[in-house]
Amino acid sequence: MATKLSLTFRFPVEKSPKPRKSKPAVPQLNCCNGFGFSRNNSGFRGQLSMKVNAVQDEAIQSSNSETTLLSQTIPPSSSKLVLVVGATGGVGQLVVASLLNRNIKSRLLLRDPEKAISLFGNQDEEKLQVVKGNTRNPADLDPSIFEGVTHVICCTGTTAFPSKRWDGDNTPERVDWEGVRNLVSALPSSLKRVVLVSSVGVTKFNELPWSIMNLFGVLKYKKKGEDFLCESGLPFTIIRAGRLTDGPYTSYDLNTLLKATAGQRRAVVIGQGDNLVGEVSRLVVAEACIQAMDIEFTEGKIYEINSVEVRRELKELESVSNVGGMVKSDMGLQN
Repeated sequence: MATKLSLTFRFPVEKSPKPRKSKPAVPQLNCCNGFGFSRNNSGFRGQLSMKVNAVQDEAIQSSNSETTLLSQTIPPSSSKLVLVVGATGGVGQLVVASLLNRNIKSRLLLRDPEKAISLFGNQDEEKLQVVKGNTRNPADLDPSIFEGVTHVICCTGTTAFPSKRWDGDNTPERVDWEGVRNLVSALPSSLKRVVLVSSVGVTKFNELPWSIMNLFGVLKYKKKGEDFLCESGLPFTIIRAGRLTDGPYTSYDLNTLLKATAGQRRAVVIGQGDNLVGEVSRLVVAEACIQAMDIEFTEGKIYEINSVEVRRELKELESVSNVGGMVKSDMGLQN
C-alpha cells in the first residue's frame, strides 16, 4: 500500500522583525494543532495535552494559540520553479520526490545529469528539468541555469571524514565553502528564497564534541558558507540538521523515497541558537526545506532541527525551553 507522509512544522516566530545581523529575540514556546504556523507568539501559558495513536503520533496544543493557518500540504504552485542543488544526495532525492509529488516544477543542477533518470525516472520537462554543472567550478554556473528560477534549495555536502566521496576534490572546503560561495555569487537577486541545508554545531566547531566532527573542517566550512549567504542580500532560510538518518535512496518511487523509516523518532524539535544535539531523519529535513520556502517569517532566519521519540517529547521541551526557544512539531505517518 502506498505510504502517505504528512509533516507539520511550527517554526519559532518573533514578535517583531529584527535586522538580519542583530541577535534574534528568543521566541517563547508556541504550539498549535495540525499544519499550522502561528502569527502570534503568545507564549507557553496554556496546558499541553498529548494524544498518541497509530496514525498521528501526537498533537500538542496551546489554549491561547491565535490566528493559525491550517492545511495538510503546501498547495502546488505553477508559478514556482525550484532549483535543487545536490539533488542526488539523500536529502536532495527526497526534496525532488516531494516537489514532484506536489506538482511543483523543479530544475536540477547535477554534475552527472544521467543520474537523474536512474533516480527519478523519465519525467515530463514541464515538471523536471536537468542541467549540468558543478558548484565548485564558477564557470559552470551560467546565468541561463537560473532563468525563471524562483526558489533555490541547496543540500550539497560530503562526508566529515576522508572517504571515497572525497574523490575528485569533493572535500568539505570545496563543497561546503567554495561551492556554496560560487552558487550564491551566481544567483539572481530576483529569487524569492534560498534554502540552505547546513549542520548543527557550526558555531561551536572548536568545542567538544563538535571539534571531533570538525577535525577536517566540515563545520567550519559550513559556517563560512552560511555567513556568505547571510551577507549576500538574498532572502534566505538556513536549516541546520542534526546527524542525518534514513536513506539515501537510489530509485525514484514515492513509496520508496517517502517511506516511513523514522522509527520511534516521529516527533520534531525545531530550535534557534545552535543548541540542539542529536539526529534527524532526512525525510524531516527535506520537508522542512520545502515548507520554509513559503513561510514568510522564516526569511532571514536560521533553524536547527532534530527528530526525537514521542515519549521523550515533553521532557525534551522542558529541557530546551530555557536555552533556545525550541518549538515542538509533530510528524504523522499514514499507510
